[in-house]
Amino acid sequence: MIELFTAHAPELMFGSLLLFLLTGFPVAFALAACGLLFGFIGVEIGLLSPSIFQALPLRVFGIIQNDTLLAIPFFTLMGLVLERSGMAEELLDTVGQVFGPIRGGLALAVIFVGALLAATTGVVAAAVISMGLISLPIMLRYGYSPAVASGAITASGTLAQIVPPSLVLIVIADQLGRSVGDLYKGAFIPAFILIGLYVLFIIGLAIFKPAMVPALPPEARTYREPDGSSGMRSLGVFTLFVTAVSVTFGMYYSEILSAFKGTEVKAALDETIVVALTGGTLFAFVAAMVNKVTGMGLLSRITERVTFVLIPPLALIFLVLGTIFLGVATPTEGGAMGAVGGMIMAFSRGKLDMALLKHGLESTARLSCFVMFILIGSTIFSFTFTAVDGPIWVEHLFDKLPGGEIGFLVFVNTVIFFLGFFIDFFEIAFILIPLLAPVADKLGIDLVWFGVLLAMNLQTSFLTPPFGFALFYLRSVAPAKDYLDRITKKRVAGVKTMDIYRGSVPFVLMQIAMVVALIAFPGLVTFTLDKKLEVDLDTIEIKVEGSGGGDGGGWGAPQSDSWGGGAAPTEPAPGSNAPAEGGGAPAESDSAAPAGEAAPAGGNEGFGTQQRGW
Repeated sequence: MIELFTAHAPELMFGSLLLFLLTGFPVAFALAACGLLFGFIGVEIGLLSPSIFQALPLRVFGIIQNDTLLAIPFFTLMGLVLERSGMAEELLDTVGQVFGPIRGGLALAVIFVGALLAATTGVVAAAVISMGLISLPIMLRYGYSPAVASGAITASGTLAQIVPPSLVLIVIADQLGRSVGDLYKGAFIPAFILIGLYVLFIIGLAIFKPAMVPALPPEARTYREPDGSSGMRSLGVFTLFVTAVSVTFGMYYSEILSAFKGTEVKAALDETIVVALTGGTLFAFVAAMVNKVTGMGLLSRITERVTFVLIPPLALIFLVLGTIFLGVATPTEGGAMGAVGGMIMAFSRGKLDMALLKHGLESTARLSCFVMFILIGSTIFSFTFTAVDGPIWVEHLFDKLPGGEIGFLVFVNTVIFFLGFFIDFFEIAFILIPLLAPVADKLGIDLVWFGVLLAMNLQTSFLTPPFGFALFYLRSVAPAKDYLDRITKKRVAGVKTMDIYRGSVPFVLMQIAMVVALIAFPGLVTFTLDKKLEVDLDTIEIKVEGSGGGDGGGWGAPQSDSWGGGAAPTEPAPGSNAPAEGGGAPAESDSAAPAGEAAPAGGNEGFGTQQRGW
């Protein structure tokens, strides 16, 4: 029995954890219990040293002192405060009025607002429930297909999993040992491509199935000018003008920066984009404010409304993500600024009171404790799992997969896809990623790209029937039975569970297509990252300047016949004992170091430098 346990301890340990999870036992305590139980058994049978658990307190303190994880409560508090301050209602109402007159406009507004909420609130449940309560009745009122309306709401709500500042990316970065800022940069382009796929799908429905996504009727458009016009022309002209200002500012940003610093500066592309967008946003806000205060009447009502509703969340996004991307602030500092910015926005709306603040702080503390307990439990589990050679077992397990790197990626994504039906992304991140990361690293997989790929996969699991969490969130607020609409006084059909399932299928397929695209084109992630400094050790040459007959301990004078251009001299320079071939050991000289002392090493930047006399 002891021999069986010794030979198969990793398998038994992992299998026991799965049994614990299937019984519904809390994940944090299941992880800790498995780790402690198998650790004590290993100590009793002599497989492990009795001192194995002495390092656990240091591990726990290390978790508590992890500054990266501070970003989780900061971003959570920011999202909860903004969600309770009524920002979602204002965004959905305003953007719905802008896109509503066109077919599929309400669905496009939901996707656009979902992306904004993802970049500010970052909480899937809050986004889905808010849009389900606000947008779903409006979409059903004006004839939208229940399946399309449900699919647009659940899919756009789950964008919080992949759009920075995502909590998923923070946890994955911590488990992979990579920078949160790098994962944010890497996820930026895939997130926007996914949003673009959603938009193309709705446009396709508007073209080929217009009855499923009708436009808002004229009587439902609330923002009108005194002459009865919609004011959309003013909005279009103002948008083009602001865009031109942003592009112009971006084109001359390097010159402006150079003049300000007094030296030639070439700004990075991501810095230029962030600064240009920020400048254009501020210009739009100032122009709308001046027009409102002076009463010039240059902008229509809808233009002013869009500006004053969209600019604050956009400014908050630039404040948080812009400072992170530019390297001005760490993700933790960006989260702190975001939390303060969210409170300022709620205060400016007159919604910041003790009730809102108490709810936000309690929910944030609850989520933070949840994450911390899971992380401590997973640390105890991985501590024992590593001691019984679990990582070696995992590595050998994946060595037997066909297809090499591609086979590993297909298997891992399939497993995570199905696990996402049953357990939360926190559990998946804390249990599986520490086991998979070493294998991926040995296969030569970029861990930043690997993390973004896993985040995209976890987002897919939120939508997949029948266990997708986003589907349950919408089901909890969607009307199940027919009801009488309070505006039109007409009877509206309820939303069946099968409608929610059918509506999610096209969006799940688009997300799976994005997972495949990330595997096929890693550059979608790595394109925005800073290039690694590659050093070829075979091409490094050390240039040694000979001494001019120094006193044995001083610095030798530089020789005029120095080694340069990568070519070594064929003969030693006169008056020196330099080697005849580059890379060889220097010959003895009168100034040689005493026996037993190590000669100082030469640097690899030998051009025009002096070396210690030998």
